[in-house]
Amino acid sequence: MTVDETARVSVVEAVGVPVVIVGAGPVGVTAALLLARRGIRSVVLERHRDVYPLPRAVATDDEVRRILQAAGVGEEFAAISRPSNGLRLLDARHRVLAEFRRSAHGLHGYPQTTMFDQPELERVLRDALARRPECELRGGVEVTGIGPNTTGPVRVAYRDDDGEHALWAEAVLGCDGANSLTREAVGAVWEDLRFEEDWTVIDVRTTADVRCWEGVDQVCDPERPATFMRVGEDRYRWEFRQREGAKQPVRDLAAPWLPPSYAGDFEIVRETQYTFRARVADRWRSGRVFLLGDAAHLTPPFIGQGLCAGLRDAYNLTWKLARVLQQGSPERLLDTYEGERKPHARHVIRLAVALGWAMTGGQDGAAALRRRLLAAACRIPGLPRLTGRDLSPPLTAGPLVRRTAHRGLAGTHCPQPWVRVDGRRTRLDEALGDSFAVLTATEPGPWLTALTRGLGIPAIPVTDLSDDGKLTAWLHAGRADAVLLRPDRIVLDVVPSGARDFTATAAWAPLLHTTRRPDHPNSRSRTAC
Repeated sequence: MTVDETARVSVVEAVGVPVVIVGAGPVGVTAALLLARRGIRSVVLERHRDVYPLPRAVATDDEVRRILQAAGVGEEFAAISRPSNGLRLLDARHRVLAEFRRSAHGLHGYPQTTMFDQPELERVLRDALARRPECELRGGVEVTGIGPNTTGPVRVAYRDDDGEHALWAEAVLGCDGANSLTREAVGAVWEDLRFEEDWTVIDVRTTADVRCWEGVDQVCDPERPATFMRVGEDRYRWEFRQREGAKQPVRDLAAPWLPPSYAGDFEIVRETQYTFRARVADRWRSGRVFLLGDAAHLTPPFIGQGLCAGLRDAYNLTWKLARVLQQGSPERLLDTYEGERKPHARHVIRLAVALGWAMTGGQDGAAALRRRLLAAACRIPGLPRLTGRDLSPPLTAGPLVRRTAHRGLAGTHCPQPWVRVDGRRTRLDEALGDSFAVLTATEPGPWLTALTRGLGIPAIPVTDLSDDGKLTAWLHAGRADAVLLRPDRIVLDVVPSGARDFTATAAWAPLLHTTRRPDHPNSRSRTAC
């Protein structure tokens, strides 16, 4: 290393940054944008110089649409995506076994299922990143080391065309995928959830009159299980489980969906082989080094929740990390990240594995029986709707969720209707901002006013939001006079109907305590909790 290069390393190490994010895929960039919304600076390190051009993830849900809204790209994503009707299970002759129809108006204010092209999403996210002065993207770099993982700053070493470099960070987010270097630094190992299959994934562009219902088809054929979906105006995806023997031409595999004897345009954008696995890392954190997305969990794609889970990780962690770095909240607030996200990730993976085995689980008699039982179960009234809702069950009781028999809304998401504030129509989250908030069914009394003033958060009567009664009905159905919402819009605590206030707040109040640090470079003047 030359003297100039040594000097460069020394200068970089001396500067340091609040957060280093390893990986500039959708999870890493979304995490950077969410931190930027809270005034936290970050450097994102990525081995590719540009967006990876080939499609991968193609589906998301309404909760993740809400997260993209929070990251500041909600409208841009709407322009590049299309709603989906849901999921159908077909038999080997493409007859419908069951249909899981998804609503165009979900709890979070968006269609329950949306199709998109991942490279387009990544361009939207990177464009937004370039507009944020708090964010810096360094492409074409290779991260070579992370550590030590203590309570002090973490050293991140990397190399690029100019040589070796290092950064010191108050926190490191490992969004570097299934082969994560960060996972090695954390000392985590995979827990195998016992699913592994080889599939061929094919993305096609064609103007053919492809037979589809504007949703996802899962073909429950023991000889050739398959998945099909329309992704864009002229973009389609097929996935087929691999089997021994001669490889079939793509057109032959897609023939059941194409017009008879179709000989027109049929551009294969990508054809690749994947091994679908179900795994969860045994630990997601060491000191201030965290795992997110595929670095922390892997799922088969059968319910379209791979990328969704990673974006939920980013949303859950970033507001907590911002409070610790920016407002001096206690370090144990960060312990709730794995405690809340890991059970949900495991739950979603097991749902995907169960659906995968029911649809494609081998060629034995038991597999055929499973498919018949699934088809029969899906004819039970209301079951498809409940199954879709189960993708994001309420958080269990914990430091940031106070659940009791009289607090049924605790741990659930607050719905996001359109509201009117000061004559302006907007979505609820935009009206509430990025902090905690209290929603009340009536005008807040002295006790609630004093509490919220002491915490530095707003208490907002839902009647002031002019939402056509949707929030009032939600509170009434949950037998609540008021709810305390976290920044990720999960209900932390509830004032049951007829109660006086948020009693026994000691369990969560210490975690929300802040010691303002005006000397911190990311400090803000606001006192909101």
